[in-house]
Amino acid sequence: MPLRLAVRDIAFFERPVAFARPFRFGAVTINAAPQMFVRVEIEVEGKGRATGASAEMMAPKWFDKRPHLTPNETVDALRRSLLIARELYLSREDFDTAFGLHARCIGAQMAACTKEDIPPLAAAYGPAEIDKAILDALLRAAGLSVFDGIAANIAGIDARLTSDLDDAAIARFLASRRRLDHVAVRHTVGMDDPIEGEGGVADPKENAGARYFKLKLNGDPAHDAARLARIGRELARLPYATKVTLDANEQYADLAALNALVDRLERDAALAPITANLLYIEQPMPRDITKASPLGALAARSFIIDEADDSYDAFPAARALGYRGISSKSCKGIYKAIINATRAAAWSADGAPHFISGEDLTCQAGLAVQQDLALGALIGVSHAERNGHHYVDGFAETPAAEAEAFLAAHPDLYTRDGGKARLAIHDGDLLTGSLTTQGFASSVHPDWSTMQPLKRPTPRVSQEQAL
Repeated sequence: MPLRLAVRDIAFFERPVAFARPFRFGAVTINAAPQMFVRVEIEVEGKGRATGASAEMMAPKWFDKRPHLTPNETVDALRRSLLIARELYLSREDFDTAFGLHARCIGAQMAACTKEDIPPLAAAYGPAEIDKAILDALLRAAGLSVFDGIAANIAGIDARLTSDLDDAAIARFLASRRRLDHVAVRHTVGMDDPIEGEGGVADPKENAGARYFKLKLNGDPAHDAARLARIGRELARLPYATKVTLDANEQYADLAALNALVDRLERDAALAPITANLLYIEQPMPRDITKASPLGALAARSFIIDEADDSYDAFPAARALGYRGISSKSCKGIYKAIINATRAAAWSADGAPHFISGEDLTCQAGLAVQQDLALGALIGVSHAERNGHHYVDGFAETPAAEAEAFLAAHPDLYTRDGGKARLAIHDGDLLTGSLTTQGFASSVHPDWSTMQPLKRPTPRVSQEQAL
């Protein structure tokens, strides 16, 4: 039974996160990024007030890769997205379901961000983070876990934003949800990461026993093929079977370049260890080219969109172009991920396999990784890219007392290693048992007193204004 609520307060905070090693994807290398936190207070009709929280890294040059923008400018756009969404959510003083509130605000959010030259993917960030915190508060007020709460549709998710589905299809999918008790780690190999020897892809200290690997591409078929051949030789040395995915982060210029890569995968014997175990290729081309380029014969392989997933219509549009999958990322919206998982299940039931994958975007230990992991375990994502623990030293700059509180509350998900609380990986898997707590996958909230308020974004002059 959906509950109705009104949002009474929304506050944003942030912390710097320094990386233990550089992470290169696409055309950018990240050495540090701010992590953003949301705290909301809601009033639940008939139940009083409750507080909820969410967290997510503000990754530079992922939501918006336009070359004329600096990394800091793209992070500031995320801050603006949050502030615009805050104003919209607080302006709705009447009671509504959590999804109803999202649905009433998302159109205005997109329109307001367009006026500020913020693209749809970045525009969705603000509502996505606020929605997670609202859901956390709602579940706490109801005394439910995210798994039980979503199965009962406490948020009131319906088909008003999706013309290709009806309410009954969504209700059936939600009622069928059962938590996956473990989710396999998909270990990311960034463009600058070592391949051979100590610290390489076959080093168990580095890959934590992962059976799944996500390999970044740079958009040059010859360079990528040579690098994949080296990685394939290393993976073949592991004493167990592995599966791989490839992620180009929009770096393949067009279908011709993509065809050249696929041709090498299919014909080059040196790539056989990769090709034989390849699950899918993620977002190879820029999002605007993706939307205008049917895959044609390439559709015989599994391709998914990620950065091109910037609206509720993105998955059906990509399906018409030959794509079989789409990524789930809580930073793109929990409700959109649930809707897309509903679609994938319905389309697959009709005989054409489609799927939703789990991609991490450097979720950090604590709220961010727990909420994203719970979302995947809820919608049936059996393996997920988890690179936050790999590129950041444990809980990073999180105060020790806060890290210890998360460790004590979620002992199946964290462990103490080298004097620090870190993500606990069990034979290549993450366990989800402790995420069944009341609220959105966390028994504890961060220590708000140790954070800084969200930085005020610097006004940016668009290219048109500059001319």
